[in-house]
Amino acid sequence: MNQSGQLATVHTAETAANALDAVRDGLVDCVVTAYALDETTGVELVEAVRSEGSAVPVLLGTANGNETIASEAIASGVTDYIVVTEPIGRTVDTVLNRTEEALRTTSQADVQRDRAQQFDAVFNDTQTATWVLDPDGTLVRANERAREMIDVDAEAVLGEPFWTLPWWSHTAAMQDDVRQLVEETRDGTAGNSILSEPPDSESQRVIDLSVRPVENERGDLTSIVIRGVEITERVSLERDLRQSEELHRVTLNNMTDTVLITDEDGEYTYVCPNVHFIFGYTAAEIRNGGTIDDLLGEDLFDRDELAATGSLKNIECTATDKAGREHTLLVNVRAVDIQGGKFLYSCRDITKRKQREEALATLQELARGFLYAGTHDEIAQHIVEDSPSALDLEATAIYLFDADTNELRPATHSQTMRDLHGPLPRIHADGDSLPGYAFIEGTALFFDDVHEADRLDNRATDLRSAGYVPLGDHGIFVAGSPDVAAFDDVTRELADLLAATAEAALDRVRRESQLRAQDRQLQQQNEQLTALNRINETIRAIDRAIVQAETRDEIDHTVSELLTSDERFSFAWIGGVDSTTDTLEPRAWAGDEQGYLDSQVFTVDASGTEPAGKTAATGDVTMVPNVATNLREDEWRADALTRDFMSVLSIPLVYNDLTHGVLTVYADTRDAFDETARAVLAELGETIASALSAIERKNALLTTSLTRVAFEIDDETFILSRLARVADCTLSYQGGVQQTTDGSYVFVTVEDAAVETVAAAASELAGIDDVRQISEESDGGVLRLGLGRPFLALELADHGAVFREATADATSTTLTIDVPDSIDVRNISQLVDEAFSDVELHSKQTFDQAAEHDVYTRFLSDLTERQLEVVQTAYYSGFFESPRESTGEDVATMLDISPPAFYQHVRTVQRKLFTTLFEEQSVSVAASGGRVQ
Repeated sequence: MNQSGQLATVHTAETAANALDAVRDGLVDCVVTAYALDETTGVELVEAVRSEGSAVPVLLGTANGNETIASEAIASGVTDYIVVTEPIGRTVDTVLNRTEEALRTTSQADVQRDRAQQFDAVFNDTQTATWVLDPDGTLVRANERAREMIDVDAEAVLGEPFWTLPWWSHTAAMQDDVRQLVEETRDGTAGNSILSEPPDSESQRVIDLSVRPVENERGDLTSIVIRGVEITERVSLERDLRQSEELHRVTLNNMTDTVLITDEDGEYTYVCPNVHFIFGYTAAEIRNGGTIDDLLGEDLFDRDELAATGSLKNIECTATDKAGREHTLLVNVRAVDIQGGKFLYSCRDITKRKQREEALATLQELARGFLYAGTHDEIAQHIVEDSPSALDLEATAIYLFDADTNELRPATHSQTMRDLHGPLPRIHADGDSLPGYAFIEGTALFFDDVHEADRLDNRATDLRSAGYVPLGDHGIFVAGSPDVAAFDDVTRELADLLAATAEAALDRVRRESQLRAQDRQLQQQNEQLTALNRINETIRAIDRAIVQAETRDEIDHTVSELLTSDERFSFAWIGGVDSTTDTLEPRAWAGDEQGYLDSQVFTVDASGTEPAGKTAATGDVTMVPNVATNLREDEWRADALTRDFMSVLSIPLVYNDLTHGVLTVYADTRDAFDETARAVLAELGETIASALSAIERKNALLTTSLTRVAFEIDDETFILSRLARVADCTLSYQGGVQQTTDGSYVFVTVEDAAVETVAAAASELAGIDDVRQISEESDGGVLRLGLGRPFLALELADHGAVFREATADATSTTLTIDVPDSIDVRNISQLVDEAFSDVELHSKQTFDQAAEHDVYTRFLSDLTERQLEVVQTAYYSGFFESPRESTGEDVATMLDISPPAFYQHVRTVQRKLFTTLFEEQSVSVAASGGRVQ
């Protein structure tokens, strides 16, 4: 028994191995061994025990103690070293005391070790940050979780005051809180605080910080332990929960549905705070007002059915609110078990919805009536008659927009509207009045008291509530009441819906009206197209006929006959101007003439005469859509009407500014000539004139007799006149014009001036695009001029005349023109007069060119334009002179072609010339021998 009164059991081991087994089996609390053992030593036994990892105390005794043994024992891990002395009893007491002390010391060490292990387990908690401080508040140690919370190395901040460290550096207030906690703990008081990182920090953590002092057995402060638990998520959940609770509270207070919970007897266990929205009572008034049956009525639902299904939905009932108004409710009932409540009632007020449904049914009937309305006024009448049953408003009116006057006109109104407001005037579509403003802005206006509106134009009206709803771009729907605030949300919605329905109906009527107008237009266009097709068929027939015509008379008669062949036109004729009488003389006619041509003198005059005479005078198309108009002003109208000529169209036959007569067409209906027919017939006039010109040109080619006329002109618009005056020279044109894709080219002979000087002057003149010197002599030469505008010779050729010669000097210009006998000289004279400002006929001679003309014509017609250009250039450059003034290479250079190409063109022209002379004319060698010199 030790000093504490505890019994100790002593086991004896025979060998060191037995002792080691006892330690392994945990049978002993202390080992006492001698130094000297069989086959080993006590030191080796201590080493074996310690190698087993056992911390059991081991005492080593020896009678021969020395420093060496003591050192070995201590090095092996012995607990105590005892030297055995005499008397033996004293040694036994020493051993017992030493054993007890070793056991006590080992027990305390075990406790301390267990406590240290427990602290390490707590300290190394991965969910909690832990710091150990010295009593002065400096950091000694921080666990891994704490180290993860900062971006710096924790070792670098050891020994620093805890409240200054990075964990708390976000704000000065946070540092002060931590410092205060540490200082209070230094006084022996544990502390706790919730620290929140500021909102602008990256992590925004919330930490629950607890501080505990650590004291020794004497009560002295040895260290401070601080633990921090991140409660960010918990705080967030708590915050969300509070917000959710607040949301539910606000929702229940403001939602229009009311929730009630009752027990089996119908007594209220819960009343929603918003109960006043439907019933007008407070929650307390509902509780004190009786049971649920008193509020919603008895036998609201079948309890057996509720028990079977758990819930009943959409039970419709009526209830009366505190003000005595009746409401239609939709109630859902659910079986629950909440704090004594057994039935949960969810009540929804559908009064407005029921009103809306009834009004929509009325609007549907109204819309069905719109389907049979054919005009805007009929639809307006339907709206005024049927809208009171939908809106519960008797005062209604419809304004329709009049686009012609830019006004809103009152189409119809109810008698109540007239009684309350008086007569409805037309309103200008602007923003000065309420209807006009609503229409222009396209926005519905509703007034609880219209007298408060600035734009009210009738201050004497008895209307108080008023609504102005646009009907699209059709007009305005007006509804009102003598009561203030008669338009609730449902009424406004229904008024908008009524207006939208009416607008759709008005759109339909307008579309149908437009479709009918389009149908009429299409029918008219079809008729016009049919008529146009008939005209085009006639025009094509005329075109085919005039292409095959050989004479002017044939063209005149064919055109007149074809125009009247399908009875579209009653009468047609073609006439030419007689310059001696200044009247229009008929050349050909067809149709139902009825002696009309003999009854009239077709004077050529721009006014006061028959359309044909007016066209001959003006050169423009003359159309009379209705002959009966201004019947007494023109004599010809009465004569035309007596022959059923109701409309007239007269067309000039003009080609290249030369008039070939007038075509006049008459119809037996008014407006027979629309713009399309007019345009088509005007083009026909050009075609006829072109055909007549072609006939004249053909006749000119076949005519051997011609008249040569010479004109003196004084007009610088003629390019040769202007060049002769500028260069102070004499220019001669001997005939021949080259017409290419690049323009017109003419050859002129220069006299009395150096050809280079004239060429330089020509290059400066507008109207001359190209100048090329062909040949040069001592006092002149030959030039080829490229002209930007058509040369007079081309226009004369279009009319069958030949521009034979032109001579121009610094003072005058003479033009010589050959006019075939088939061409009216007066037409050519007219052409020259129109081309130049100062023209005088110088001479007029008649010639007969007979075979000479025939050979010349055939030869020229056989040449291409390029061949004629090449041979003319060669001729004027002196290539055919002997000796030659220009070589083939020179001429080829002038023409921008190669010398072989030039010689090929020359040989081709020569071959064609000799073919014409010898083969086509059959001239024999014998017959020509007498003429060879």
